[in-house]
Amino acid sequence: MRTTLNLDDDALLVARQVAARERISLGEAVSRLIRRGFASPAQAPLAREPLRGRFALLPRRDEVITPQQIRDLMEREGI
Repeated sequence: MRTTLNLDDDALLVARQVAARERISLGEAVSRLIRRGFASPAQAPLAREPLRGRFALLPRRDEVITPQQIRDLMEREGI
Protein backbone atom coordinates (compact mmCIF):
# COMPACT_ATOMS: atom_id res chain seq x y z
CA MET A 1 0.00 0.00 0.00
CA ARG A 2 1.36 3.40 -0.90
CA THR A 3 1.01 6.31 1.52
CA THR A 4 2.80 9.47 2.59
CA LEU A 5 4.21 9.86 6.09
CA ASN A 6 5.70 12.85 7.86
CA LEU A 7 8.43 11.38 10.08
CA ASP A 8 10.54 13.15 12.66
CA ASP A 9 14.19 13.40 11.65
CA ASP A 10 15.32 10.92 14.30
CA ALA A 11 12.67 8.37 13.28
CA LEU A 12 13.67 8.67 9.63
CA LEU A 13 17.32 8.17 10.54
CA VAL A 14 16.50 4.97 12.45
CA ALA A 15 14.36 3.66 9.59
CA ARG A 16 17.11 4.38 7.07
CA GLN A 17 19.67 2.60 9.25
CA VAL A 18 17.42 -0.46 9.56
CA ALA A 19 16.79 -0.45 5.80
CA ALA A 20 20.51 -0.29 5.02
CA ARG A 21 21.48 -2.89 7.62
CA GLU A 22 18.79 -5.37 6.54
CA ARG A 23 19.02 -4.46 2.83
CA ILE A 24 15.32 -3.71 2.51
CA SER A 25 13.32 -0.72 1.29
CA LEU A 26 12.62 2.22 3.54
CA GLY A 27 8.91 1.37 3.52
CA GLU A 28 9.59 -2.20 4.63
CA ALA A 29 11.89 -0.92 7.39
CA VAL A 30 9.17 1.42 8.68
CA SER A 31 6.64 -1.43 8.56
CA ARG A 32 8.94 -3.73 10.52
CA LEU A 33 9.67 -1.08 13.13
CA ILE A 34 5.96 -0.42 13.61
CA ARG A 35 5.25 -4.15 13.98
CA ARG A 36 8.10 -4.56 16.49
CA GLY A 37 6.81 -1.65 18.53
CA PHE A 38 3.27 -3.00 18.50
CA ALA A 39 4.38 -6.53 19.37
CA SER A 40 6.49 -5.45 22.36
CA PRO A 41 4.86 -5.87 25.72
CA ALA A 42 3.27 -2.69 26.94
CA GLN A 43 5.49 -0.85 29.35
CA ALA A 44 4.71 1.84 31.84
CA PRO A 45 5.19 5.23 30.22
CA LEU A 46 8.64 6.63 30.82
CA ALA A 47 8.78 9.69 33.01
CA ARG A 48 10.49 11.75 30.34
CA GLU A 49 10.04 15.33 29.46
CA PRO A 50 8.82 15.96 25.91
CA LEU A 51 11.15 16.85 23.06
CA ARG A 52 11.10 20.39 21.79
CA GLY A 53 12.65 20.38 18.37
CA ARG A 54 15.78 18.23 18.56
CA PHE A 55 16.42 18.69 22.28
CA ALA A 56 14.92 17.01 25.32
CA LEU A 57 13.88 19.27 28.14
CA LEU A 58 15.40 18.75 31.54
CA PRO A 59 13.19 17.86 34.50
CA ARG A 60 11.82 20.76 36.49
CA ARG A 61 14.07 22.02 39.26
CA ASP A 62 13.59 24.33 42.20
CA GLU A 63 16.32 26.69 41.07
CA VAL A 64 16.76 29.25 38.36
CA ILE A 65 19.63 28.64 35.93
CA THR A 66 21.37 31.91 35.21
CA PRO A 67 23.23 32.88 32.05
CA GLN A 68 26.44 33.03 34.11
CA GLN A 69 25.99 29.39 35.18
CA ILE A 70 25.59 28.45 31.52
CA ARG A 71 28.71 30.40 30.54
CA ASP A 72 30.68 28.72 33.34
CA LEU A 73 29.51 25.28 32.24
CA MET A 74 30.33 26.02 28.60
CA GLU A 75 33.81 27.16 29.61
CA ARG A 76 34.39 24.00 31.66
CA GLU A 77 33.16 21.80 28.79
CA GLY A 78 35.22 23.69 26.21
CA ILE A 79 32.23 24.78 24.17
